Amino acid sequence: MNLDFARSQFPALDGDWVYFDNGGGSQILQPVLNRLQDYLITSNVQLGASYGVSRRAASRLAEAQAAMAVLVNTNDPAEIVMGPSTSVLLRTLAASVGETISPGDEIVVTNADHEANVGPWLALERRGAVLRFWEADPTSGELRLEDLLPLLGPRTRLVSVTHASNILGTINPIRAIADRVHAEGALLCVDGVGYAPHRAVDVGELDVDFYAFSFYKTFGPHHAVLYGRKELLLDLPGQSLSFISEDDVPYKFQPGNVNYELSYSMLGLTDYLTALASGGVGVDALPVAVSRTAIERAFVLIAAHEEVLSRRLLDFLTDRPGVRLLGNVLPDQALRVPIISFVIDGMKSADVVREIDAHRIGIRFGNFHSPRLVRALGLDGDDGVVRVSMVHYNTVEEIDRLTALLDALV
Repeated sequence: MNLDFARSQFPALDGDWVYFDNGGGSQILQPVLNRLQDYLITSNVQLGASYGVSRRAASRLAEAQAAMAVLVNTNDPAEIVMGPSTSVLLRTLAASVGETISPGDEIVVTNADHEANVGPWLALERRGAVLRFWEADPTSGELRLEDLLPLLGPRTRLVSVTHASNILGTINPIRAIADRVHAEGALLCVDGVGYAPHRAVDVGELDVDFYAFSFYKTFGPHHAVLYGRKELLLDLPGQSLSFISEDDVPYKFQPGNVNYELSYSMLGLTDYLTALASGGVGVDALPVAVSRTAIERAFVLIAAHEEVLSRRLLDFLTDRPGVRLLGNVLPDQALRVPIISFVIDGMKSADVVREIDAHRIGIRFGNFHSPRLVRALGLDGDDGVVRVSMVHYNTVEEIDRLTALLDALV
């Protein structure tokens, strides 16, 4: 991967801060900012009018919809619902599913997920749904497929699970999970927030029914996307204005309509990935046509670089007595993304992080909205863990800055 090119596309990296809190929010791409500014200057009007600028705005929104379909590898842009956050989109989805629930229907959630993918489903207990918890292994924190199987049955309507843990970095076997869930006639909803910044999302290969992630953790603004199978989106009741047709997807799941400029700005992500795939060659020609092949190539490069980053930090931490690493200790890109969490014996996670803050390195402590997992691992639900969440624009030299400071603490 051309790291110099990658870093040049993120204006915030010109400063002297090291950003290792990317699991909370990544830095934003210049191509995204370019698209955002262009939209607001040249097409900032309401859609649906007959005059030229309104037609241009509508065309741009359709272009963004199509690009995000390529990003997750679906052929139908109508399967792309955009909104302000993954939390909001999953709550909208759960509200729609809830209207189809019969008392006694079962939904499976995990104790390893971000609350955004737990709370909305728990709320369906008020409609008579029975919630079952798929519990993570208390030692490794990982979800084992054999523990899911006894929870599935003829009344199972939906299983909701994360693709990559926002604390452990562990990648869950979504296709294997989908096969088992579908064998029982149930649906699968996946929170991809921890996965999408690191690997190419392929909803067809994964065979998921719903898949959501946030763009502000994937190099864009505070905006998000939910993929849903079209036949399911058509069947589910809408959550928009009463006169919106039930056949009008994705609009019926976007009350008040979608944010036009943020949606259009995300074309900057596909611009960037296409350029990254070619090593930065042709960047002056941006914007460029969206290419699924280029997206996949870019993420191959990203994954290889991130494995180097993971290995550097994991090698340091595994050699230190008194450090408890959480999740898989192997840097293998097939097993984990570069989200690495740990605790240090005799130290509060908050104190570790505050020691680092003064050196202009951004890491974080806490439960990261996954308190059930933190408690299941036997840790303080509030103080939680120290988390270093890296992405591909980070460098080995930045990790060495961090480990030099940690070395003095351990």
